[in-house]
Amino acid sequence: MRYKISAAQRVYLDLRQKIVGMAILPGSRIVEQDIASEHSISRTPVHEAVQKLAEEGLIEVRPRFGTFVSKIPLGGLEEAMFMREALECAVVERVCEIITPEGIETIEGILKEQEAFVINHNQKGFHKTDEEFHAALASIAGYPGIWRIILNAKMQVDRFRQLTLNVPGHMEIVLVEHKKILSAIIEKNAASASAAMREHMMHLRPGISLAVEQYPDYFSGTL
Repeated sequence: MRYKISAAQRVYLDLRQKIVGMAILPGSRIVEQDIASEHSISRTPVHEAVQKLAEEGLIEVRPRFGTFVSKIPLGGLEEAMFMREALECAVVERVCEIITPEGIETIEGILKEQEAFVINHNQKGFHKTDEEFHAALASIAGYPGIWRIILNAKMQVDRFRQLTLNVPGHMEIVLVEHKKILSAIIEKNAASASAAMREHMMHLRPGISLAVEQYPDYFSGTL
């Protein structure tokens, strides 16, 4: 029997995907009645979804002013990056200890697919395989729950990253970094793998200032 999600959950997932994917931009007004009409439902489940997104920091409810998509908090970006870096480095060190030929084959398959997306300039597909690469590492390490923690922690980073995908050479650089991590894993060199992962995590930081300069209205706070 197929599990049927509630109307509130359906609206929540749809809005969350659009906000994190920057299909709905920071500062945009959220009108519950319009969303209810779009989904052919009452306002109650829409309101529930909006409240949940507000709790997650993706929506801001301003009494007497309205409801808006939250701007990307600069202070939160640094914290999320710090957390992810620590977790990802720990994961890849564990992977080096227990990696199997099957695990290597899984990662190689993901990177082969990612390389095709780079060649075809497919940003959406590239982002999908980027997520799959890191999720696979957590799974191989035996700690798939860590990826779920990372997903929750990095949602604001993901919004920022959408602004960097159009930067010339960005996808190529990420692919090279992924291959470097895999090479260290194949060699079972935990120190090199951790260093390569840390370098991979660090490459996002310089892009923050450039993104703020290009899209100042999308951000709030200071670094």
